[in-house]
Amino acid sequence: MTRGGWRTIEMMLAVVALLVATWTYGAHEADEAREELVRLDPNMAAPSPGGEFLWYDARAVGVEGRAWEATKSFYDRLPAKAETVVREPVWKLSLHSAGMAVHFVSDSNRIAARWTVRNGNLAMPHMPATGVSGLDLYVKDQGVWRWLGTGRPDQSPTNEKTLATDIPHGSHEYLLYLPLYNGIESLAIGIPKGAALAKAPAQPKPLCMYGTSITHGGCASRPGMAYPALLGRRLGYPVINLGFSGNGTMDPEMGELLAELDVSAYVLDCAPNMDPALLSERVVPFVLALRKARPETPIVLVENIAYQQGAFLPKSRESYENKNQAVRAAYDTLMAEGIGGLFYVEGKTLLGTDGEATVDGTHPTDLGFMRMADALEPALRRCLGL
Repeated sequence: MTRGGWRTIEMMLAVVALLVATWTYGAHEADEAREELVRLDPNMAAPSPGGEFLWYDARAVGVEGRAWEATKSFYDRLPAKAETVVREPVWKLSLHSAGMAVHFVSDSNRIAARWTVRNGNLAMPHMPATGVSGLDLYVKDQGVWRWLGTGRPDQSPTNEKTLATDIPHGSHEYLLYLPLYNGIESLAIGIPKGAALAKAPAQPKPLCMYGTSITHGGCASRPGMAYPALLGRRLGYPVINLGFSGNGTMDPEMGELLAELDVSAYVLDCAPNMDPALLSERVVPFVLALRKARPETPIVLVENIAYQQGAFLPKSRESYENKNQAVRAAYDTLMAEGIGGLFYVEGKTLLGTDGEATVDGTHPTDLGFMRMADALEPALRRCLGL
């Protein structure tokens, strides 16, 4: 055989060896992933009267986005001790389940959910019941999170809905987002008898997003479209949503609570709830307190959105521009003091420039939230090293 022929055979053998090594490594990684999965005992589940589903308590499956274990009720966003520490409106809003998601793996061909909400007002004038009180199911398909089904609440307090049927064969990873502007008393996931349900593999430390009604999720059409949820899926991180509608004002007591959290990054998006004077007073001390408690945790400061009327009405434009001057001044002060790990996102990019991204000039639609996620994602990727 010629030298060229032997060379061709050597190259083919090398390629085969690489493919075998890659397959072996991939199989090993898959085995490790399977070992991380904790299959739930069907004896833990409650059968439905007709036997169609076995119902598993979501608490046993695993709920992401819970910042504290010592809560008054399982689905509260603040610890029980906060009730006598934070302002009353903050505490009441903390009873909403915004940002929480059940993360699980199942080989079921159908997935259902049964949930009971705290508040009988299922919707708001500018936000549908699917966002306020509904559930939102996503599936990971070839590494990409895809929407799969929404639990539409049509009565109070309890709804039972089949979220997806005819699911392709095999085990799939899911995220089930909880209501944004309502609280949860109980939540169960239903799968047919014989199907498996398992906890998802371990996840990285969560992101903590603290802010206003916009962070809270107003006015997404469904929970998975709020910008914290969008960013969580894009980046592959759980998210703690500490948005408090009308009350994201960098209260010192909230700073102390945030400082307790071991997270991958903080996102501070409070400007819409604060005037320039309050921003000048509170931003620097708030950040310094976080930095003292968490010297290495990245902190992302977000400017005020550009109010949509500001493109035409001077007072509206001056309102957010004055706020953003105060946020920028605080950031410059922190940088001059040598505070590291700070990242900055300008407000002018958050909603776009066409005025088509909100329901009322302030609260984003799904389009607005997509644009916000687009604007915030690069800063988060930089601070996380992605």
